[in-house]
Amino acid sequence: MREYEVILNPNKLVKFLKKPAREFTRHDIIRFIDENGIEMVNFRFVGEDGKLKTLNFVVTSRDYLESILATGERVDGSSLFSYVEAASSDLYVIPRFSSAFVNPFSEVPSLDILCSFYTGEGKPLESAPEYILKKAHTEFKRSTGLTFKAMGELEFYIFGKKDEMYPSQDQKGYTNSPPFAKWEDLRKEAMNLIAQTGGKIKYGHSEVGNFTSGDEYFEQHEIEFQPVEAEDAADQIVIGKWILRMLGHKYGVNVSFAPKITVGKAGSGLHIHMQAEKDGVNIMVDDMGISDVARKIITGLLEKAKPLTAFGNTTPLSYLRLVPHQEAPTNICWGDTNRSALVRVPLGWIAKTNMVRDANPFERYDVPYIPGKQTIELRTPDGSADIYHLLAGIIMAAQHGLEMPDGLQRSEELFVDVNIFKDENKHRAKALEQLPVSCGESADALEKDRAFFEKNNIFPKGTIDRIINQLKSFDDKNLSERLFGKDDEIRKLVIEYLHHM
Repeated sequence: MREYEVILNPNKLVKFLKKPAREFTRHDIIRFIDENGIEMVNFRFVGEDGKLKTLNFVVTSRDYLESILATGERVDGSSLFSYVEAASSDLYVIPRFSSAFVNPFSEVPSLDILCSFYTGEGKPLESAPEYILKKAHTEFKRSTGLTFKAMGELEFYIFGKKDEMYPSQDQKGYTNSPPFAKWEDLRKEAMNLIAQTGGKIKYGHSEVGNFTSGDEYFEQHEIEFQPVEAEDAADQIVIGKWILRMLGHKYGVNVSFAPKITVGKAGSGLHIHMQAEKDGVNIMVDDMGISDVARKIITGLLEKAKPLTAFGNTTPLSYLRLVPHQEAPTNICWGDTNRSALVRVPLGWIAKTNMVRDANPFERYDVPYIPGKQTIELRTPDGSADIYHLLAGIIMAAQHGLEMPDGLQRSEELFVDVNIFKDENKHRAKALEQLPVSCGESADALEKDRAFFEKNNIFPKGTIDRIINQLKSFDDKNLSERLFGKDDEIRKLVIEYLHHM
């Protein structure tokens, strides 16, 4: 690691150990604990509900610290996963040293470490969400010779007591600044803390959504990450959600990633950007624009768009968001910078322009051309997603696209260069397939395509069964029509799923 990367890195372990997190060893962790007055170690792991769980250890001796770091600890798997039988429920949680960070909230100096699940035989738990993602990425690398990188756009609402001063215009909150953006300080504090835990932050800003309801004020924000390997992308989303909720609790306000807070106002997505790398080089673009690799990956995402909603849109609220005219997709298509499309190709600095020199005429030095920023964006998912299952499914869909003999031809057929929500383009929309409109339809799509996700045992059969059964249990057919105009019932539904995932 270059010296300036250590100096500028906000992760306290990276600064102290002077090495990248991926190289952390058990002895590095012990050294940091010993020399920085750490009194407690917290094992953190994600259960079936997508939220962080915790085991706390008081550091009482060097031998005890060695023991927990070298062998992990037991947990009751049946209390974490519905598919683990109580009669044989013991699982091991084994720390992943690269994920270690200083807990920013604990009054007792504490070090937190994310863990993986292992069975009593010492093998990875096949159905653990983080291992499903690892299996999908490993198979992608083996099959394609590429590395899959991803990043999330984490959208959320903050809401608390209404502030009468400097009101913001309804649904016009995008990139507002204080005093019109009331909760920027909370967002900025979250960004700093996420960075200290190892998250790679791109930027943050207020989002479109803001409105008042009674005595409450609702304000939407977004924190966007940088592309990292898929497993790390999932971890930093989970940690980011935890930090935001902790800050909400600290300041006495609600932070929610729910896909819809109320009908008629902007919903919150979890848009996923992705890149494919070959030998450390992003190959999503070439001199002509987005590459054939990118186009084939887009085809794979569109081909599997329906069942992917089973991982990325997991509550009835999800399908109140996926409606026309809300910058959320409903049709299966893609386009350049087109926010009505399911897959979007955002601006990516393909053209080798000299904008910085143009804006700064006294710039004396040559401005370097920095390649590698191009991504493609899947706009379907929302904050209800199980991020590990979602990214695993996305990777499998991307691999499928790369392996399709007619992948490039299909990408041309599914390209749309207009806003399909406008009346004059209705004929284009009618020719396209539609996304599921309920959890039940999403479950049916996954059932129909389950063999694809179960191949190579990436998604175990029991995992697919559980997801299908959970989605069907909502019984949400025609929910939008049933709830139309019934504000009280919509509010009850929002409250029920306010902190889902």
